[in-house]
This record gives sequence, C-alpha cells and structure tokens, in this order.
Amino acid sequence: MSVTRDIVATWRRPRQVMRRLLAMGQREDRALMYLMLACGLIFVAQWPRISREATLDAGGAPLDARLSITFFAMLMVWPILLYGLGALSHLMARVFGGKGTWYTARLALFWSLLASCPAWLFYGLVQGFVDPGPTHSIVGAGVLAVFLGFWAVTLHEAERAPPAESLPA
Repeated sequence: MSVTRDIVATWRRPRQVMRRLLAMGQREDRALMYLMLACGLIFVAQWPRISREATLDAGGAPLDARLSITFFAMLMVWPILLYGLGALSHLMARVFGGKGTWYTARLALFWSLLASCPAWLFYGLVQGFVDPGPTHSIVGAGVLAVFLGFWAVTLHEAERAPPAESLPA
C-alpha cells in the first residue's frame, strides 16, 4: 500500500498496519523516511502559527528567520531526539517483557508520528487562525492523545515476539 493509504488505514486499524510494516522486513531507510516526512509535515503544520506570530509581533524576528529556526529544529534536532526516544521506549518495553528490536521500536515511534500528521496539520490551522485559549488546549490534547494512542498500539505490536519468517537464519 502507499504511505497515504497506510496513514488512513492506521486511523482505523493501527495494529494491522504495523504488522504489515513489520512484515516488510528491517529497512532503516524506510524508517528514516517516515521520520523525516513526519518532521517535515509537522514543520509545515507550524507555518500558520509562525506567520501569525510574525504578523502580530512586528518588532520581533522576521518571518523568514522564524521559519528558518523552526526548520532547523524540526528537521535537524527533533530526528536525533526521536531516535533517542525510540531507544528509550525499547528499553522500557524490555523491562516489561518486550521481545522486539531497536528497529521495531523506532519504526513504531516514527510511524505513529507520521500517521498522526493529519491531526498535527489541523492543530497548526487552529493555532494560526484562532486566538490562543481553550481551543488550543483542547485540540492540542486531542493531537497528543491521537499520537500516544497510535504509539501505544504500534509499540505493543512491535515488541511482541517477531514472526518466525523474520528471524535471521
């Protein structure tokens, strides 16, 4: 399936999508692509908020500087932090009996982030067009709940015993 179809399918059946991704075998390039695509989409989701802030704070940093800083953070810093978070999640899963690998834990995290991107894009619109207030908090909590829900389900699937066909010979 295409990535966009898998994202839509994840909103309905995240466990089955994760099983299919794991069955494709260990491909670090695919996991990195999911991570970079998610970080890129989350960066795009922040444009309305950044534009609003630059317009309302005329004496502050210009729009291009704000975009550049956010771009650097989202596409250079966050991937490193997310690799660390993926490793930490694998260690925590091992404590509770997880049998996955470092790769499967990373894939679960990166895929969950990418699959939750439609919610991130909606949240970016809310931040850009609605005054700060309870709406931001409610939508932000919803985005967090979607991401954490996907991550919990996909990490549980990733840390189960690997299928016999995926074990090295």
